[in-house]
Amino acid sequence: MEGENYSTVSEFILLGLSDQPEQERLMFLVFLIMYLITGLGNLFIILAIRTDSHLHTPMYFFLTNLSLVDICSTSTTIPNMLVNYISGNKTILYVSCLAQLFFYSWFAGTNSILLASMAYDRYMAICAPLHYAMVMTPRICVLLVLVCWFWACAGALTYTILLTQLSFCGHTEIPHFFCDLSPLLKLACSDTFINDLMVNTVGVLTIIIPFIAILSSYARIFVTVLKIPSTVGKWKAFSTCGSHLTVVSLFYGTIIGVYFSPTSTHTAQQDTAAAVMYLVVTPMLNPFIYSLRNKDMKGALRMLLTRKLGLSL
Repeated sequence: MEGENYSTVSEFILLGLSDQPEQERLMFLVFLIMYLITGLGNLFIILAIRTDSHLHTPMYFFLTNLSLVDICSTSTTIPNMLVNYISGNKTILYVSCLAQLFFYSWFAGTNSILLASMAYDRYMAICAPLHYAMVMTPRICVLLVLVCWFWACAGALTYTILLTQLSFCGHTEIPHFFCDLSPLLKLACSDTFINDLMVNTVGVLTIIIPFIAILSSYARIFVTVLKIPSTVGKWKAFSTCGSHLTVVSLFYGTIIGVYFSPTSTHTAQQDTAAAVMYLVVTPMLNPFIYSLRNKDMKGALRMLLTRKLGLSL
């Protein structure tokens, strides 16, 4: 039977974050609120940018896509977890689990490459301002975003297809609140060498290389800013990067800690906590990070709420 493409399980059991009914009720409320804040916050960011012509620039074009990715990524996992809590049924169909894995991996990879594209945009704006308009044209920006989406999609598709080649004939309990790749591989009763190899390969392409590109961009930005004679000029240059650096730190700090550190150094509980951070908390905080530190965004949001929604601020 070795090498045969089959699975003897039709569903998995997502153990979630707790097995205590009282805690589950509290978690349902907390995650529902966080999900609503994430969806509404990122939706407001998208609408504010679309309705304010002053924000039709490369930086905000990338931010629009980042907000869209945040909405999609949280919608891939949180609603299913909320349904499980309210229904008491923690099972997920095998096909649904694969679908969740694919979309989660796709959006996470897109997020990573988008952050690298945003870092490149900041690099061009600060280090090569005279060439910025010629390089960061609308056509180039659209091309960069398409590369982000398709590059990440190819990686997610690779994960998913290879997972279908594995056999699951033993335990079906996943110690997580969604179908993450690492616990699924641990449940397989067939050889996962190729899967592990591709996890590292695709991970390098979609996480590590973009992260190195971000570090390289900001190293050059830092050197350039230090050459600015004016303290006000230095502060203005750094302030345009502050929001992006905060998001980068939250996203990569947790995702690299989970997927690119030795498994012996962290427990399943720590992995789950880190997943909550980059999959739930970071998308919720992004709208606040980008709006509270940006006068243009605050002005656009104020205009959106007053003129479009009829609120007085």
